[in-house]
Amino acid sequence: MKTNIFNKYSLVALIGVLLGTACTKDFKDINTNPVAYGPNSFDPNYILTTAQLNYTGSIDFSYDTWRGNLIYGSTMMQGFSTVVSYWAGDKYMLNELYTAAYWGTSAVGAYIEQVRPIVDVVESTRGKAKYTNVHNVARICKALILSRITDLYGDVPYSEAGQGYYKASYTPKYDSQQSIYADLLKEVEEASNALNDNGDKVTGDVIYKGDIGKWKRFSNTLLLRLAMRLTKVDENTAKSYAQKVIGKTMIGNDDNAFITHDLGGARVTQNRNSQVLLGDGGQENYYTKWSKTFIDLLKTTNDPRLGKVAVTKLYLVETGKEQNAAYDANPAIQKGMPNGKDLSGIAGRDVRQDPTFTSFPDYSSPNPGMLKRNGVTFIMTYAESEFLLAEAAQRWNIGGSAATHYKEGLKSAITYLAQYDANLAITENVAETFANANPYNAGSGLQMINTQMWLHTNTMLDFYESWCNWRRSGFPVLTPVVYPGNATNGTIPRRFPYPSDEAAKNGANQTAAAALIVGGDKLTGRVWWDK
Repeated sequence: MKTNIFNKYSLVALIGVLLGTACTKDFKDINTNPVAYGPNSFDPNYILTTAQLNYTGSIDFSYDTWRGNLIYGSTMMQGFSTVVSYWAGDKYMLNELYTAAYWGTSAVGAYIEQVRPIVDVVESTRGKAKYTNVHNVARICKALILSRITDLYGDVPYSEAGQGYYKASYTPKYDSQQSIYADLLKEVEEASNALNDNGDKVTGDVIYKGDIGKWKRFSNTLLLRLAMRLTKVDENTAKSYAQKVIGKTMIGNDDNAFITHDLGGARVTQNRNSQVLLGDGGQENYYTKWSKTFIDLLKTTNDPRLGKVAVTKLYLVETGKEQNAAYDANPAIQKGMPNGKDLSGIAGRDVRQDPTFTSFPDYSSPNPGMLKRNGVTFIMTYAESEFLLAEAAQRWNIGGSAATHYKEGLKSAITYLAQYDANLAITENVAETFANANPYNAGSGLQMINTQMWLHTNTMLDFYESWCNWRRSGFPVLTPVVYPGNATNGTIPRRFPYPSDEAAKNGANQTAAAALIVGGDKLTGRVWWDK
């Protein structure tokens, strides 16, 4: 018995020695989980997809899109009008949860869903030759993401944003918007120059599917947008960067940057604007319409876009989501709803007592082709590029003719609608005829350019950009609504206040930043470039 026990333990010991030797020799290989992420197995393309997709809206039922882009942006800019009571932007009311939605909470929002993943891509690909293009596309996307955040709030965490894992920076400092813009310009220019047509494939790119030529033109168009933001505060820098990108920006609607959504995956893959405007969260489908300001301007010039982007009688009943298949796109009967109205029953406030009112279905809704759940979210377009080049030419006599760029911008702002849906297509001949009938006038050039930019970004449903360009340019001249109890003394808001919960998370940094805001940390305060 003892012999058997001894032999058994001797065998176990021998096996242990042999295994121990083997483990020592091949320890790294054997003890590396083949399915775990690590320096050799991590593919940053997957995270790039996440950051790009989240730029079009939060995974938490699109709350940033719903609250920032639509509830506030669309109505402040009089693209949309609504009598839905919680759409605070229409009446310039302050709802701190809504103005904070784009920044986000500890679980969702731009810093969590966009900044953190794009910083991961940038940092994990830094210095790696096999990911050179991925790294530089990510740098461009990072600039796109953070430029919107600073445009909405002003001084924000930038240089230390998303660096918690890499630098153990959990209370990031707030960088001045002036320094942020200097770095944004540098980053986009460097990244654009470093892109290599013959380099690595960017397989996680859901915007251009890895087309490096398009990314180069996109980055230079973004550089132009960033530069023109500075026309009020640093005209020399604006002009300098505008000159750098002449001849390098988008060359046609095929360069338009957008994400095409689908229905096959989770809710996150669906079009965020559509989810809201189709009534997934309330009665936005029935009570939110194109504004009177928007429709009237299109009617004034018999703009061919009117018969494509606007329809009446889309929803016939208040409850339910069923669209009327016999909606009417006749441009002659389109009617915008005035902003600043409600359902209170009070004279002068209730839209049902307004002279324009007949019924809610008679007010114009966005064309269903613009609201497909598997439709597109536009990020930047050739038309925007041409309008900005027209302004650069008008201001500084650089980059060719302002009239030529304006005409190109106007035509492409009309013909691009086909990218929403084939039924929204307007022919090149129609666009050419309209542009010829409404030629550029240098005497009112800046107003013409930026009014068309406003119309275009409204049809893109990109009210973030509509608001930014209006604050920068002052055009079109919008008549503010004056609603009882508003938070701005009857003026159109200029920025979003910082989230109130930042005081608990990053109090000292937030307090210091808030003290520097011209006009204070409120809706009427101003970001640095909005002087």
